[in-house]
Amino acid sequence: MTDTPPDRLALNPASPFHDEAAIERSVGIRFNGVERDNVEEYSVSEGWIRVQVGKSKDRRGNPMTLKINGEVQAYFRDVA
Repeated sequence: MTDTPPDRLALNPASPFHDEAAIERSVGIRFNGVERDNVEEYSVSEGWIRVQVGKSKDRRGNPMTLKINGEVQAYFRDVA
């Protein structure tokens, strides 16, 4: 595995951007200079993150998310 995290990553296993190896390696997200630990999905190249909104669920039982635009920096917390 490389030392750079994927450009786009999702925690939801049903997503095509879900990468179990990267998630196990613990990807950290810095959004607009602030460390975030509640990110459900992110895209570095498009500059957005998705965060869970409260405890609300959609009709399929997935958490409701809010897409926020800004500067996204992804990094691995654990050294390989």
